[in-house]
Amino acid sequence: MKQAIEFIILGTTKVGEKSLVLHTLSSEYGRRSFIVSVSKSSSMALFLPLNILSGEVSDNHLSDLWRVSGLRAEYPLNGIRGSIPKNSVCLFISEVLYRVLRDGEYSEELYAWARSSILTLDGLGADYANFHLLFLLELSSVLGFSPRTEDLMPFAGERLEDISSLLALPYDQALLLPLSGARRSEIAEILLEYLSFHLDSRLNIRSLPVLRELF
Repeated sequence: MKQAIEFIILGTTKVGEKSLVLHTLSSEYGRRSFIVSVSKSSSMALFLPLNILSGEVSDNHLSDLWRVSGLRAEYPLNGIRGSIPKNSVCLFISEVLYRVLRDGEYSEELYAWARSSILTLDGLGADYANFHLLFLLELSSVLGFSPRTEDLMPFAGERLEDISSLLALPYDQALLLPLSGARRSEIAEILLEYLSFHLDSRLNIRSLPVLRELF
């Protein structure tokens, strides 16, 4: 039995010479891994983090790892792929989602929000240095943690005023909130600590140092 689905690439793992495990997020399955056949002529650009793909899933009653085929990109994401900083933000976002979400964790709202966030980043012009901070705040809300100033107070320290502004301002104005690179980095660490606390699991995001250099 085959089912047509759309999903977001969170990461990949190579298996042998001809197979790739795709770690994905979809509205049908939440976070789930699928295996896909690849060849030397396959374009690996199709499997870049946060690509939005569609394909057909074949269930396998003998294994938890189902196969996906007939893959195609739903959006070119030219605004992301033509920008090194935006690609770095993609790596950060995909790693956060991969580490925060558990296998099988399901929510149509989560997928719709993640998809919308990717397309928003793709379409933004030059002013997106605060994007990853707003992403972390929105992720907290989607997961049900409902971050408010008083909730973040035990974690925020000297950055409480900045975080309060990010929460209070309309999205377009929050993107433009003037922050130094050092303050952005501190806020990102605070928000990851906040998520870690609610998830009861320490989030060690390896791509964060890259964003420190860029923003």
